[in-house]
Amino acid sequence: MMLLTKALRKQLPPLGATAEEADPMVIVKFFYPDFHWTWFGIEFCPETEIFYGFVDGDFPELGSFSLVELKTTRGKLGCAIERDRHFQPCRLSELRKQLGR
Repeated sequence: MMLLTKALRKQLPPLGATAEEADPMVIVKFFYPDFHWTWFGIEFCPETEIFYGFVDGDFPELGSFSLVELKTTRGKLGCAIERDRHFQPCRLSELRKQLGR
């Protein structure tokens, strides 16, 4: 599965573009099918392949994560990270509400 399509690349604003927004749009979701960590992309730099977004892991936080790491990391049972094809972009506040965070 292609983690980041051309269409998604076009939708993601560049790094820093939403820094002044109180409630930015979350564009894309990545997850382990066999582990509890999930990454939600808000911004993306195509040159460095670095995202800024919400990471829902042991300690949920806003921060940076790498497309390269997403492509090479495996879950508890060896499963690759996947993109949620059914994820609908939403505001960060709505996502946190959905997750109970």
